[in-house]
Amino acid sequence: MLIFDKWPAALRYGEFLAKYGSPDHQARWQQTLSQIQLNPRQRELLQAFRREMKVLCLAGAWCGDCSGQCPIFERFQEVTPTIQVRYLDRDDHADAQRELQINGGNRVPVLVFFSEDGFQVARYGERTLSKYRAMMQAISGANMPSEIATKSESLLDQVVQDWLNEFERAQWILRLSPRLRQVHGD
Repeated sequence: MLIFDKWPAALRYGEFLAKYGSPDHQARWQQTLSQIQLNPRQRELLQAFRREMKVLCLAGAWCGDCSGQCPIFERFQEVTPTIQVRYLDRDDHADAQRELQINGGNRVPVLVFFSEDGFQVARYGERTLSKYRAMMQAISGANMPSEIATKSESLLDQVVQDWLNEFERAQWILRLSPRLRQVHGD
């Protein structure tokens, strides 16, 4: 299956929540969205993006990991027109779910980054490194190596930065692509 073939069926953030989210789900997503504040450095980085980047997000409106992370992508889109995120419901698109499994399981959110013309650039998903570190610290406590311990900033701020790193990585892949540099004459 070519996962980009799902792009026309994918929905914008608000459309996705309206179709799949109960009022409680929508409230959880909105609560996260209201807590996300990009710092000036993060905004400046996003504004430096030049290549159009299509991002397909496999998600579930009911999913706690999705409500805690997908609003981050909406904040990124607000800063730059180069990012276009669209959402597929995991249960309505079982074929995409099978294609995007992580460690043999159905996980969400999973993002697939594409070039403007539909070539896959990268995949990333489910939880970020900072979230996994926090989870490991919670079960390991003092046994956690100090270099992996949670930083002093909030976990949400760390997860925002983790996701921004992935978006940045995909953007630089696109910017440095010989094929796209030839297309754009840069």
